[in-house]
Amino acid sequence: MAEIGHHELVTTPESLDLTAPHLITLPKHRNVENLTAHHRAALEYLKPTRRKGTAHLKDLDSLILWANRFKGETSAMFADPNMEAPKLTCIADYHASGPIDPLNPKGDATARHCHHRAIYSFPLSKEWKAWMGISGNSQDKDEMGEFIEANAKDIMDPTPAVLDLVEKEASQPWENRLIQTARQIEGRYGQLAQLLAMARRFTVHETSNLSVTTNRDTGESAIQFLNEHKDADGAPLSVPNLIIIAIPVFLNGAHYRMPVRFRYRKSGAQVKFTLSIYNPEKVFEAAFDEALKIAEDGTELPIFQGSPES
Repeated sequence: MAEIGHHELVTTPESLDLTAPHLITLPKHRNVENLTAHHRAALEYLKPTRRKGTAHLKDLDSLILWANRFKGETSAMFADPNMEAPKLTCIADYHASGPIDPLNPKGDATARHCHHRAIYSFPLSKEWKAWMGISGNSQDKDEMGEFIEANAKDIMDPTPAVLDLVEKEASQPWENRLIQTARQIEGRYGQLAQLLAMARRFTVHETSNLSVTTNRDTGESAIQFLNEHKDADGAPLSVPNLIIIAIPVFLNGAHYRMPVRFRYRKSGAQVKFTLSIYNPEKVFEAAFDEALKIAEDGTELPIFQGSPES
């Protein structure tokens, strides 16, 4: 080495400051090399210098356990109420509260990396997916019958008060809510047996009557065809236009009672049926808010509605 030239033994400082570069000079043309990255790699060889990564959890209890294990004074959660893909994100190293200090030469004291996260993607129940999948879509008699038979367990018969649309003092709050909904949309609840019978033997006979009206002042006449739907015996059809389903929004979650509008439309010789869940957004919000309340009580962390900074 004496023949090559002058050299120095380079050692890692005993108290290396990762925020400051460590420079040395080498014999060849006295080049300056930055060894900061090498020192950081050496320090992280046995363990990382900070926490980072995203955990994907399978249930809400696991997210609560994760949050309580790693939370600090700055931890926070973000709730994304997307009906198709709802999720709850916990950031253990979220930014501290307070305004930023852009003039501080050492940087913003409230800033954090936000690299240590956990995400719980709420799994929608099979029942919710099935009913939302057919909600508002037209089906023929056989398709509707197959769906009703396959999901008959989700349909509940109305109680006498709901069936008669009469609010009573002894009625449950959910009964009164269903009664009020039926009155608002001029509906009438039917039973599962009625729905199955219609799916198997529903036949519509249509008659048309001509109606002519004349305005005596102007002499103008209006001609209108009035269509009337009757059953096979010639009696006017009286079809319930509402049914009640009780299904969970999330997998293994609580069941929620919802009215479903039942409609039919005759087009030529074909009859098309439509089942539409009435106001499913309200039920989803109730189930989502209930889950957020459990998370908030279990972690004592603030929950922001929306998505965190990317």
